[in-house]
Amino acid sequence: MSAFELKNLNDSLEKHLPADELKEVKRILYGVEEEQTLDLPASAIEIAKENDFEIKGYRFKAREEQTRKPRIVRVGAIQNSIALPTTAPIEQQREGIWNKVKNIIKAAAAAGCNIVCTQEAWTMPFAFCTREKFPWCEFAEEAENGPTTKMLSGLAKAYNMVIIHSILERDIEHGETIWNTAVVISNSGRYIGKHRKNHIPRVGDFNESTYYYEGNTGHPVFETEFGKLAINICYGRHHPQNWMMFGLNGAEIVFNPSATIGRLSEPLWSIEARNAAIANSYFTVPINRVGTEEFPNEYTSGDGNKAHTQFGPFYGSSYVAAPDGSRTPSLSRDSDGLLVVELDLNLCRQVKDFWGFRMTQRIPLYAESFQKASEHDFKPQIIRET
Repeated sequence: MSAFELKNLNDSLEKHLPADELKEVKRILYGVEEEQTLDLPASAIEIAKENDFEIKGYRFKAREEQTRKPRIVRVGAIQNSIALPTTAPIEQQREGIWNKVKNIIKAAAAAGCNIVCTQEAWTMPFAFCTREKFPWCEFAEEAENGPTTKMLSGLAKAYNMVIIHSILERDIEHGETIWNTAVVISNSGRYIGKHRKNHIPRVGDFNESTYYYEGNTGHPVFETEFGKLAINICYGRHHPQNWMMFGLNGAEIVFNPSATIGRLSEPLWSIEARNAAIANSYFTVPINRVGTEEFPNEYTSGDGNKAHTQFGPFYGSSYVAAPDGSRTPSLSRDSDGLLVVELDLNLCRQVKDFWGFRMTQRIPLYAESFQKASEHDFKPQIIRET
């Protein structure tokens, strides 16, 4: 079997396991006694069919409370491939992706989504593997007033939907420097703010430090009509402290727009965001692009193998994890898709009360230890036999 003949783990389980065994496997794998499939409107399904993308729906429930009403929110996670060859003119490439994702957002609106989030650097190929500055830097645009934010602002207002989108940012006011940035647009259509990627990879073909530095926006949480939202961009998911700080700042849903490839990170993918949801008592939404991207010039990976022109395959597999440790099945590994998930945000507090992770977190202890570890004369606390 080739790497992408297996389209989706959940579909494979359903194909090959008897019903009773399948139910127990899903309980162990996904943490739910009964699969909580969400029935989606026919109009959303039809839009997906007409535009050739996958659409799936699930829900997480919380206990009914006496003093709080349910806080039901629907989120949409969008994964997609690029639309045109990387040799096409920049504006045509961007517009081609826009047109593809506009249809997915339309389906999200039909499915009742209150919040949608794109994958990392969604308006462009993930060209940072090439280490070439041109023409790829031309994809960069302003966060607040750039063409993509303006376009999405209209959709956010029209659909009464918060839209989070990840771009290559051009910071006009500070030397026209470039950042990897997520932009948050209110359901009123107004720009709320942005967050820049905190951790930059230096592994494999992810040569992003050639283009931008680590972000300088801290760990902001954006308070919206539909909950307190944060964005942990791509490589930041490998850093538990990054996830932790969004939790300390009050996040209820943390999105993880990503672009990552098969053999490098797929064994980590289903674990990290789920662990973060458990440890921090919030929902997590990891999103990954799909497809293999072909570039005009050969580049090397610094691993002794021959130069090549392809980057990928990006394996999709977007999912949502809940603070109680349960999670949805993933979207496919190779297809454009929309994952619609209904959440009750009351589950965040309920899990805090049950497990007590936040109560037992002992932040002062670790603050003291981190301070010591950050000093130039730090010595590890190791006790040896004498």
